[in-house]
Amino acid sequence: MDPSCGDGPLPVLGRDVSVPLVTGGEVTYAALDYAASAPALQRVWDDVAAYAPYYGSVHRGAGYLSQLSTDLFENSRTTVADFLGCRPSDEVVFTRSTTDSLNLLAGALPAECGVFVFETEHHASLLPWRHADVTVLDAPRTHAEAVETLERALAARTPHGPALVCVTGASNVTGELWPVRELAAAAHAHGARIVLDAAQLAPHHPVDIAELDVDWVAFSGHKLYAPFGSGVLAGRSDWLQTADPYLAGGGASRAVTRREDGGVDVEWHTGAARHEAGSPNVIGVYSIAAACKALTEAGFDSLVTREQRLVDAVRAGLAEVPGVRVLSLFGDDAPRVGVISFVVDGWNSSHFAAALSAEYGIGVRDGLFCAHPLVRTLLGAEPRETGECGAPEAAPGEKSLNAIRVSFGAGTPDEHVERFVRAVGELVRDGARWTYRTEGGRCVPAV
Repeated sequence: MDPSCGDGPLPVLGRDVSVPLVTGGEVTYAALDYAASAPALQRVWDDVAAYAPYYGSVHRGAGYLSQLSTDLFENSRTTVADFLGCRPSDEVVFTRSTTDSLNLLAGALPAECGVFVFETEHHASLLPWRHADVTVLDAPRTHAEAVETLERALAARTPHGPALVCVTGASNVTGELWPVRELAAAAHAHGARIVLDAAQLAPHHPVDIAELDVDWVAFSGHKLYAPFGSGVLAGRSDWLQTADPYLAGGGASRAVTRREDGGVDVEWHTGAARHEAGSPNVIGVYSIAAACKALTEAGFDSLVTREQRLVDAVRAGLAEVPGVRVLSLFGDDAPRVGVISFVVDGWNSSHFAAALSAEYGIGVRDGLFCAHPLVRTLLGAEPRETGECGAPEAAPGEKSLNAIRVSFGAGTPDEHVERFVRAVGELVRDGARWTYRTEGGRCVPAV
């Protein structure tokens, strides 16, 4: 990265975008919804733009641009493998997202495989296993309890066949880090495998497959400062190679012959190509590789240190505001990344988030964050009919049954965090300066 950045934010797209305020004037937009999609790094965008004139079809093309694009695509696989600390025998399969990666793995499970997952997972890692024998574990309140809960469940399983544990590396609701290495050891001690959902971990913290001793890692490009539409599943190859291709089509097939009865016989590829049918998203794949390089060159130690300073500033600021409760599973001392969810007494979360946007130019998220069981456990709230994006419909001022999430990372300026903390304090103290109404289950500024 640009050495002039020092300990400041890394340059990202949209850092100078101004947005209008309902109270008049404009302000530089404070993008504090990194947990949903982080802005693309300027470095990534520049790398993709430099390649774009040389865009060509990937694999099997004889032309120069096709050969160049194929090399770029396969070299990107090597870059991602290095970024994740993959073992020599591991495969890197390119997908559309974390959700796509975990659905791919779900389709590769051996027969009668049991799946163990905590209720605290994002829906991307909670739901793909619906065709397997799934055990959903209660939310733990300490790291030790998480490991003990998993060990008991694995020890009690019958029959003692193949099993897979799926766990997040960092919660998309609380930002808290999970004891991945210890959970992997517990899984392996009981003959199970483990897949790490690193969607929220990889953008904030180094991920090393070999060091963590996990079997697979899944993550998304759009959370790793790359554009939308690309993801990764990396890890052991054996289950993937014995499974039917994720998609049937060109690229996954090595040879197709017609039978006398009118059908066809197919010999499928081995390796990553087996699950990468169709024309691949070369731009998306290259953007992930560019992001991996950019973060590595910037130095994860310095990025982690700076982000922790921002986390501390937000938590300290929120602690000073009456009626604000930060959500947590593991307590105040738990290590965490730049993802913090909270509720405000007397405020509907959608109303609060709308006021932050309309009156301060701050973008956060409200709702249940595609982690409905976890948020309801943390809030002690019962399910009810929901509106858009899973957020319960409520009028401004009604008691909240959802939460507000602020999230940030390598591209977040200090000023954005300072403005957010100040805005929360002002809204709680003085109330909103504008009138809001409910539209489609969300609070929006009244015209």
